[in-house]
Amino acid sequence: MRHLARMARAWKNANGVNMGGLLIDTLVYNFFDQTDDYDAAGTGSFDLMARDFFEFLKDQPEQEYYLALGSRRQVHVKAQFQPKAKKAYNRCLEAIADEVKTSANKKWREVFGTSVPLAKSASESSRSFKDTEEFIEDEFPVDVSETVSIDCEVTQAGWRPTWLRVMRRGGILLKADKSLRFVVTNCSVGEPYTLKWKVLNRGPEAERRDKIRGQIVDSSKRGVRIEHSDFKGEHVVECYVVKDGVVVARDRIDVPVGNTSVKTANVL
Repeated sequence: MRHLARMARAWKNANGVNMGGLLIDTLVYNFFDQTDDYDAAGTGSFDLMARDFFEFLKDQPEQEYYLALGSRRQVHVKAQFQPKAKKAYNRCLEAIADEVKTSANKKWREVFGTSVPLAKSASESSRSFKDTEEFIEDEFPVDVSETVSIDCEVTQAGWRPTWLRVMRRGGILLKADKSLRFVVTNCSVGEPYTLKWKVLNRGPEAERRDKIRGQIVDSSKRGVRIEHSDFKGEHVVECYVVKDGVVVARDRIDVPVGNTSVKTANVL
């Protein structure tokens, strides 16, 4: 239980899940209370345990509180955790399927953050691009206790602006040569705070052009990050809310560019 509770805390800080420690411990206890599959689990089965735990979390009904172990006090739910648990569950399935590949570590890293080391591929020393990605954990302590949500307003001359999350729900791919305005749509953190951003390009085209990016940067203007779709690939934009020197909330949005990724008044 202690191991899984630590893993759950790593997940919540890496993915911006607004959950208190007592709620995590309660859910971990409830998970073990409904299965005996991992009563004698060793580290060799932690991958399956993580998968099943996130499956348990994503299937939890929405409710305002849980009852803590022992005291039976009400432990309130600050924000829905089920959607991000579902995403973590899917990443676990992918990582387990890629078990013997270096890509498995990248999937686990998406779930648990930088505590998971990146495996080096045999071709890494001969790659033609610079790995310029930076990590917020190297600049600030991370203790997620608040919630932030971001979206992207997509515009092009002669077209009506559209929100990226609406496009994604409709299965619409983002095309090249679009203006992208990333904004905070909801934030529970009281002022003052600072926003930091990361724009990470992925895929063969980003590597060929040596435009991985991924540095931690400031807003283009207050509360906004301006980019431009430039070349094809799967891209990621993350937003971090820094309060009193600590990252207290974070969110990310995937930016799939179908025909050629992101440059800013710069480059995605």
